[in-house]
Amino acid sequence: MIESVSLPRQAKILLLFLYITTAIGCGTQTTNTNEPSGNLAVNTQPAGVNTSPAMPEMSESSASVPVTLPVMDAMFADEAFANEAKSSLQITDQEIQRLKDISRNAVLQLNDDGIEDDERSTKSSSADAKKKIEEVLGADKASKFISMIQRKWNGQDEGGTTASAPSSVPTDTRVVVNAPAYRMDIFKEGKLHKSYKIGIGYPEFPLPQGLRKASSIIFNPTWTPPDEPWVKGKVQPGKKVEAGSKDNPLGPIKIPIGLPSLIHGGKAPARLGTFASHGCVGLTSPQIQDFAFELAAISGQNISLADIKGYEKAKTETKDVKLANAVPVELRYETITVEDGVLKIYRDVYERGTNSEDNLQRVLQSFGVSFDGMDQAQKEKILAGLKQMAIDAQGDPVDSSAAANSNSNSNSNNDGKVTRNIKGKKEISFELPQLKGKGYPAAVGMKM
Repeated sequence: MIESVSLPRQAKILLLFLYITTAIGCGTQTTNTNEPSGNLAVNTQPAGVNTSPAMPEMSESSASVPVTLPVMDAMFADEAFANEAKSSLQITDQEIQRLKDISRNAVLQLNDDGIEDDERSTKSSSADAKKKIEEVLGADKASKFISMIQRKWNGQDEGGTTASAPSSVPTDTRVVVNAPAYRMDIFKEGKLHKSYKIGIGYPEFPLPQGLRKASSIIFNPTWTPPDEPWVKGKVQPGKKVEAGSKDNPLGPIKIPIGLPSLIHGGKAPARLGTFASHGCVGLTSPQIQDFAFELAAISGQNISLADIKGYEKAKTETKDVKLANAVPVELRYETITVEDGVLKIYRDVYERGTNSEDNLQRVLQSFGVSFDGMDQAQKEKILAGLKQMAIDAQGDPVDSSAAANSNSNSNSNNDGKVTRNIKGKKEISFELPQLKGKGYPAAVGMKM
């Protein structure tokens, strides 16, 4: 984050992301040309730390990544993105400016009024974005432009990739986040070390998917509101909000994990297990302190809890601690998983159509279990549960056959509000004897 009062446009966009919710926030990071980006695989690692191989072609998961106007606005925060779009897709300067204006206006219009009555969704936001991009670029060029955003959002252009198999268990040292489960895990040399309950990105700012990395821990991140008409309330343009202030949405610590995401604190406990950020992983301040300590340890960096407390006491000093070795951070979107021998189905909160019977069969088959070979009564219970979880954050059915960026329009009022709460049950479980002893491990020492 850029902390100065005189802010470039990309920092203003970042700060906008931080401000437009009452007590939460996260946003973009500018690209450092002297270091690898947050998505690159790491060549120098301690024993057990490894990254997944590069995947040059676009994956199926990338193709289903939702692209909303706020997501596009976040991508434009890096000027290199606009330059690449112009050179590789022959998009003109005028078209780039129109896209920037459209996406920025969408962010400026977001607000938190009428939270309970809001009917915004990822699918409707994606459909709206596609329509507006096509109006500027035409259908063919718009499709290529959206694909470019999807690849970068997944970190695929930098060698990022998602898990090779459903519910796969890392064999190395890394952080794994599964957004629909609202869960983040630390693995040390293939063994689950600790788990955290998290808040995830709003439907308009969905948490990305793919392989990222954490290279530094930033203590006492300050926030300087820009001189923009939307800045109001207790904060004033150009007046720094200190770390630790209740008006600072970042909390005491932020950990960049590649454009446009962070892992950061400052969340209220009530925001865990629901929407809580703008494309980031949200933790409470005690959680982020604990996570920072654990992250430093698995990277080979010696930072004690006393050090962390000491950094935070010096609230006027923002301290950027580089990790000894970057740690892979894998962002997943798995709504059907096998965890400790239990089949779990999570809500399809980003409306990606993942709770389908085909996907269910694929997941079970990966563990050597045939869905067709099950008892009919058992199959019917599981299918009923699958249907129950094939709904969005508002409890409305998700069309599993519709791509995230389809032209279909939902019954959204499209009034610029953000969806913060999730209505109804978030997961359903089935204990199956066929799965005993299989799957992803159960949470360990879950930090709330």
